[in-house]
Amino acid sequence: MNVNQNVDVTVVGAGPVGLVLAAELALSGATVQVLERRPEPDEAMKAQSINMPTAEALDRRGLLPAAEKVQKEILERMGSFARMVGDRTPGEGRRAPDSRFTGHFAGMILDADLVDWSDPDFAAHAAADGARMVPQRELEVLLAEHVARLGVPVRRGVEVTALEDTGDGVLVGTTAGPVRTGWLLGCDGGHSAVRRLAGIDFPGTDPELTGYQAVVDIADPEKLANGWVWSPAGAYRCGPQVGRVATMEFDGPPADRSAPVTLDELQTSLRRVSGTDVTLTALRATPTRWTDNTRQAAAYRSGRVLLAGDAAHVHPPFGGQGLNLGVGDAMNLGWKLGAVVAGWAPEGLLDTYDAERRPLGAWVLDWTRAQIGVLRGDSKSAALRGIVADLLNTRAGTTYAVKKISGVTQRVDLPGDHPLVGGFVPDLWLRDGSRLVDHGHGGGFLLLDRTPDGAFVRLAAAWAGRVSSVTDDHATPTGVLVRPDGVVAWAFDTADATDTADASDTADATDIAAVTGLEAALLRWAGAPSSSPEREPVG
Repeated sequence: MNVNQNVDVTVVGAGPVGLVLAAELALSGATVQVLERRPEPDEAMKAQSINMPTAEALDRRGLLPAAEKVQKEILERMGSFARMVGDRTPGEGRRAPDSRFTGHFAGMILDADLVDWSDPDFAAHAAADGARMVPQRELEVLLAEHVARLGVPVRRGVEVTALEDTGDGVLVGTTAGPVRTGWLLGCDGGHSAVRRLAGIDFPGTDPELTGYQAVVDIADPEKLANGWVWSPAGAYRCGPQVGRVATMEFDGPPADRSAPVTLDELQTSLRRVSGTDVTLTALRATPTRWTDNTRQAAAYRSGRVLLAGDAAHVHPPFGGQGLNLGVGDAMNLGWKLGAVVAGWAPEGLLDTYDAERRPLGAWVLDWTRAQIGVLRGDSKSAALRGIVADLLNTRAGTTYAVKKISGVTQRVDLPGDHPLVGGFVPDLWLRDGSRLVDHGHGGGFLLLDRTPDGAFVRLAAAWAGRVSSVTDDHATPTGVLVRPDGVVAWAFDTADATDTADASDTADATDIAAVTGLEAALLRWAGAPSSSPEREPVG
């Protein structure tokens, strides 16, 4: 397979993370190629769902209908296992979800009936609810079509064998010949060749368990209980899809994790943890073997080499958190590197990638470590599991866990006092029935202006080509600036200007402050203006 010899960016890894990164870079105008060592897409069973930030990332790029179609098909296949609802009205009532997706904590299924769905965090992020149940394999197909439409070449069967950061680019040795690239992005998994060749340390904790997941034919399924079951030997799960099984045994890591999983190996593990003589007769999907190896790269960037996804952090695959964490990495890094390549942002912008994503990565690692502590088969862990189960059987406990798993409370630390700043943009519905994010499918910044005279839009005109402005009738919030990754960089409410004893004396000053705040956010994130911005206050 021929590779492009000189491109702006080379992405290594054609999983969801690499594909999202490539797409975001292409939208920014960079020339990009993807190199993948596997000759064909990976068919192994992996994550079975996505969280809300990932669903909303698809939504922001116009991929929500395709993702909703996948979820509908999955729910139809799940049949009676799917918990359907038709009476919930999310957000402002424009769209009802197809299911109340909850997930589990350490195998303890979170009861949807205990969740406080009226919580403002859920209500603010409901439009993409119908695209949560998207398995990784289907997601990769959807994203591959997306990058193909953008003209991004994916070169399969190409391995990276060497790299040299020259200061103004990276020389990459591959099995298809040398590549000269401006930037090299490692999205090549937990055993990342890019990370190893770049000399980036990968500290963390060693594995103590071996897990399997697969879809199989079972001769005597009545011998297995539905759901998660614990025993001193480990734990197993049967369902929710017919034939889907998973096992965990705390007997250390496998001798060779890369070896194919056989039907006999899977059956032996299932018999040990279930205490039955259940018989498996066939594999219906490529099974996977995993461990609780938990690590985070010492740095997400080394010069012109950057890491994302499992190349930057690994942990047990509970709830598909790794997939979602990686997609978040890609959305955060993609527009920033695209800005640097385009020349309107300094390389220093890339430092915010590590600063913003590392804390969330560390949290996910701890979230999965906590579940390992509860899952062990010893008596102490069993006692702890009982206490955690009691807490998760309360409205507050279940709501807390589902909010964490769904990602609706995720945010980054950004300057600004408005409660929206640093969080992902909520479902902001406009007078024409569209949402703000519907106007950003091509990437770039989004600015919502609900002022009477469009003062925010006039100011942002100096950043034409980077900022898409949308005007709307007066409502709260009055103004919102959304980065390409969906994070709110600035927001303003007119109510803030009138919440005083004598609003007439302070309105002008507050409005000037609002314009000044927007200009500061634009300069910080969207670079220097291409023309002199208008600085007149909101009328």
